[in-house]
Amino acid sequence: MDNQNVSQNVDVELKDNVLLKVDHLCQYFGPTKAVDDVSFEIHKGEVFGMVGESGCGKTTTGRSIIKLYDITSGSVYFKGVRVCAGTGSYKQAIKDAKAAYNEKVKTASEDEKKRLKEELDRTVAEQKKLIKEAQYDQKNCDKEYVEKLTAAVKEKYEPLLAGASAEEKKKLSAEYRNELRKAKNSKVITQIQMIFQDPIASLDPRMTVRDTIAEGLVIRGERDPKVINEKVYEMLDLVGLVPEHASRYPHEFSGGQRQRIGVARAIVMRPDLVIADEPVSALDVSIQAQVINLLNDLRDKFGLTLLFIAHDLSVVKYFSDRIGVMYFGKMVEMAPSDELFLNPLHPYTRSLLSAIPLPDPISEKQRKRITYNPLAEHDYSVDKPSFREIKPGHFVMCNEAEYQKYMSVLK
Repeated sequence: MDNQNVSQNVDVELKDNVLLKVDHLCQYFGPTKAVDDVSFEIHKGEVFGMVGESGCGKTTTGRSIIKLYDITSGSVYFKGVRVCAGTGSYKQAIKDAKAAYNEKVKTASEDEKKRLKEELDRTVAEQKKLIKEAQYDQKNCDKEYVEKLTAAVKEKYEPLLAGASAEEKKKLSAEYRNELRKAKNSKVITQIQMIFQDPIASLDPRMTVRDTIAEGLVIRGERDPKVINEKVYEMLDLVGLVPEHASRYPHEFSGGQRQRIGVARAIVMRPDLVIADEPVSALDVSIQAQVINLLNDLRDKFGLTLLFIAHDLSVVKYFSDRIGVMYFGKMVEMAPSDELFLNPLHPYTRSLLSAIPLPDPISEKQRKRITYNPLAEHDYSVDKPSFREIKPGHFVMCNEAEYQKYMSVLK
């Protein structure tokens, strides 16, 4: 019994078909707010595109989801389980509450001071409870998943072992131990895999292609060389390479071939979600189309869900069901792909769309570029912006005045 099949058997029913939920995600590096209060959902089977200029926080968002970084604050839920939990917002709430208390208590009466102190203590206790829950989920999110996997393996094999002959029991016992070991070594986050932007930088130059693709299987606990080789060769075939490539090293391949190896390394784990971090930006245009078509084929074959990160809007439009636009660490607009191109509302989205080159030289000569200047476009000095739903499924970062303006534009 394959470990992937076991994991499918223990999957919980997804609420509203939501596979991944990112809730108020913040990722700060010192004073730099790389990702600032980003929220979105990805439904099972869809491709969610994330676009924006270099440095806007797209890659950091993907890396935070897959736990390559410990997030500053917010939560990430995968299959209903909180796999990432930050404590920064709770700690900040305690600091703000103490600062407000110290300010109010200066002019308060004795009775008011007592009431303010009770409110402060209550707020601090609530936030400390949330911090404790976040730390527990961050540390123990795999524990329950492993217990379910282990229980599923035992449920399958124990009846078979009870009714098996002596010869069959020997073979089944070896299978049982192997599957049990893999179940105990599993982590819920390994159901999310990542394809990195730079294929040569993400591949170990000292490891052969076979070792690179098989690494995840080995870490999970697979020890049978025959099984490992079968899966490696299967993946190589799926991505358009041949078994002879397994013994070679990354420097012996072209950029497109190296990216195919990166795809094979991600897919061999049979993940439910793949984060593709600009998988074609470092490739020639003709090779880009091949890799995109490959991802499309794998999506159909395995029923993959993808978070597709890119800065090329024309590629994202072709490949994505919904698109989120990021600017300076914030999500500024999110909508279904066709809707975003038909009704771009946020000035930054319109600026990005105006930058798409046209294949017709006459149209290209007449194309008007739109420059986005946030200081000129928005006045947030009094009325602060929030992420609002302008029409079903179409969200924009705006304040009340801009909201009314966008509503009139759509009408």
